[in-house]
Amino acid sequence: MLVDSHCHLDFPDFADDIEGVLARAREAGVGAMVTICTHLSRFEQVAAIAEAHDRVWCSVGVHPHEAAGEGVGDPGPLLERAARPRVIGIGETGLDYYYEHSPRAAQQRNFRAHIAAARESGLPLIVHTREADDDTAAILREEHAAGAFPGLIHCFTASGEFAEIAMELGFYISFSGIITFKKAEVLREIAREVPLARLLVETDAPYLAPVPRRGKRNEPAYVAHTAALLAEVRGLAPEALAQATTDNFFALFRKAVRPDPMGVPAGQGTP
Repeated sequence: MLVDSHCHLDFPDFADDIEGVLARAREAGVGAMVTICTHLSRFEQVAAIAEAHDRVWCSVGVHPHEAAGEGVGDPGPLLERAARPRVIGIGETGLDYYYEHSPRAAQQRNFRAHIAAARESGLPLIVHTREADDDTAAILREEHAAGAFPGLIHCFTASGEFAEIAMELGFYISFSGIITFKKAEVLREIAREVPLARLLVETDAPYLAPVPRRGKRNEPAYVAHTAALLAEVRGLAPEALAQATTDNFFALFRKAVRPDPMGVPAGQGTP
């Protein structure tokens, strides 16, 4: 069984095809997935998808792009929603200095509120970081010194040094379809070095479809392509990589209940 640890099933791209998307995921051996919240104003739509499907969980959070308009200054609004049974993570949150759709100060304030919510709830922090490695690492280290919290770096594209810092703090590293891209050799080198016990896989669907689906709408079934490439890079059988990343997911996201493996079709294949 594979787990897509990060997708966006509430996005308009899936509005007319959600049942088909979930069916294809199961056919590809994807037994669970997390649909990620990016706006508090859309949390109910995110939660409704998770509550309607027993193999889908969700998070609660405000993406750094939305920090100026919807950002939170304290953990209260996040903790209130995190009490829902299908909410298993806090985020996505973090810093994005590439687009800077929100001022850096607002992003940082929002980030710290999410960290406080992860610390208080015990739910993993789902971190987005782009062109902001130094500030992200500094905030994570400072906040960790005030009290530990679990988490992962999603859609990892940062440096090997940043990966080491994150793992020193107990974080997991999640790779997306980007590692299948032709020019991603540096990222593949990092993926070779991350300990197997810290690896997760994701799609970030509907974005970043992996080769050979690049350029098309991404969906959870395609995490099988990312996992296959990651297994190849690390010299593992695909089944071993699937087992390890799934075990890692349930070790991190402790609120999620592992599905009955008999519910995943035999002979998982690549879509």
